[in-house]
Amino acid sequence: MKYSQPYHLKTINQYHKLMGLPKPENPLISLVNLKSIVEPSFDKSISMVYDFYSISLKRYSNIKLGYGQQESESDEGTLFFTAPGQILHINIDNPDEVKVDGRILFVHPDMLWNTSLAKTIKKYDFFDYSANEALLLSEKEESLIIGLLQDIAQEYSNIDNYSEDIIIAQLELLLAYADRFYHRQFLTRKKYNHRILNHVEELLNLYFREDIVIAKGLPTVQYISQELNISPCYLSRLLKTITGQTTQQLIQEKIITIAKEKLTTTDLSVSEIAYELGFEHSQSFNKFFKVKTQLSPLEFRRLFN
Repeated sequence: MKYSQPYHLKTINQYHKLMGLPKPENPLISLVNLKSIVEPSFDKSISMVYDFYSISLKRYSNIKLGYGQQESESDEGTLFFTAPGQILHINIDNPDEVKVDGRILFVHPDMLWNTSLAKTIKKYDFFDYSANEALLLSEKEESLIIGLLQDIAQEYSNIDNYSEDIIIAQLELLLAYADRFYHRQFLTRKKYNHRILNHVEELLNLYFREDIVIAKGLPTVQYISQELNISPCYLSRLLKTITGQTTQQLIQEKIITIAKEKLTTTDLSVSEIAYELGFEHSQSFNKFFKVKTQLSPLEFRRLFN
């Protein structure tokens, strides 16, 4: 799908204006009810770049939303997160049949300035997930999220000396619940998750068996995630949940396994093994191997000879 030049929205007020909405009550935070957007003044297939965070609870009909690597289309309660600078794609196949329901909370980074959330928001990696990795909510979870969003909107409508602290606390609570629900999603989608794990193992086996490693060097998290069409953050968190190891740790474990096999079943020198595993320098391989096994490659080989 081709999109026109993205709308670059620097302020929340610009979003309101684009959507034909009244000015936000607070320029740094706003909860938008999607039903209030009657006829936005743009084409039916557009891209947007926000200079602020968005937390979107949406139900769709005939609308595809995309950010990251894939698109998502769902009529269930779905929670999406975007960070400043991300490109958001919206595609409406048939405008006459569109039914949109949901809410979007916009939070400008200036709202977080000099608060506890300014630093801790970076730990919530779901702001970097792709659209197809959005959070699917149960009815109970959706009701809880809607309640939190409404509480935030009520608080920023009545600004006083306590409002900022209360809003930050409410945002932290909202993100903490989202983190919990994502963990639940990783655990409950067992069939999908184990299929991903199998794909990771197959990719690594192929990478070393087909000598791709000699041409491209050591496998990276980015390479694995691109092959699977999954964002690096989502993949690592998924694997961490079901295996106890991140993508990077699984890659390193695979390298060590193959290195041990070559050291004990071949007469290749340590330098030759390092080259076949994608290391530019044998010294790097020696250091890596010793960190992981507490033995140098030669010391490990001597144990079997």
